[in-house]
Amino acid sequence: MAMSVHCDIVSAEKEIFSGLVEMVIAAGSEGDLGIAPGHTPLLTSIGAGPVRVIKQGGEEEIFFVSGGFLEVQPNVVTILSDSAQRADDMDEAAALEAKEEAEKALHNKGSEFDYSRAASQLAEAAARLRTIQQLRKKAGR
Repeated sequence: MAMSVHCDIVSAEKEIFSGLVEMVIAAGSEGDLGIAPGHTPLLTSIGAGPVRVIKQGGEEEIFFVSGGFLEVQPNVVTILSDSAQRADDMDEAAALEAKEEAEKALHNKGSEFDYSRAASQLAEAAARLRTIQQLRKKAGR
């Protein structure tokens, strides 16, 4: 049996995942991170996007996080995010609609236009779509 480490993925609302994993892959502030058992302690911010968890036995599960923090301790990896959900539970049509709405907001600047909010919404919608695409790739294997 491969070595494992405990992983918790927690959103502001609830715990999304808790269990033993062989690896966690997330988009860190400086690029993608691969966390395996024995990784050096670390605290970093993570961006909106997919988090891949390879559970004991090799089964892979994909989650979406809206950004947050990833902490690595000797026996546990913790991901804290404002919003997180299982990729299986994501609605592609809603993600596409959110992306289109954010793109429209960026193009139709009115007097009440908030560029940073519109850009943030666009980035999160694009990250949701990337997560759905990774889930499709996994299913195609």
